Amino acid sequence: MKLFIKQEILTFADKFAVTDENGNDIYYIKEELFSWGKKLCIYDTNENEIAYIKQKTFSLLLRYSVFVKSVEIAEIVREFNFFTPKYSIEGINWEINGDFFEHDYQIIQNSEVIATISKEWMTWGDCYELDIVNPQNELMALSVVLAIDCVMG
Repeated sequence: MKLFIKQEILTFADKFAVTDENGNDIYYIKEELFSWGKKLCIYDTNENEIAYIKQKTFSLLLRYSVFVKSVEIAEIVREFNFFTPKYSIEGINWEINGDFFEHDYQIIQNSEVIATISKEWMTWGDCYELDIVNPQNELMALSVVLAIDCVMG
């Protein structure tokens, strides 16, 4: 299953849609403007909040927690590294490998690919393609990608 994240630049309220291969809206992402640290909320097409990603403030390393139904499921941490960005996912048994500067990486569990993420470069705004192997991992994979984009951006 493929998802596409298209972020428009120069928007006051950061809101964008996540679409499927046919261009149908699947999720809406909204940035909460007035919060301590960055917070992104994920809504279904009926505008129900189904998850959110919240930056942990007062932390030495950049950390984003992923909450589903107000329960913290995982934490994405940007590890200290001089040359290339490296991320870890705490709380679930997933790893992230690839080239983060090029926005070309994979989410892996026990040597099995969960999702492949790539960025289209010649677009107005950021456009990411997520190729998710198992639809059951869709929301969590989307949350991980959004958290990494927050750290990189």
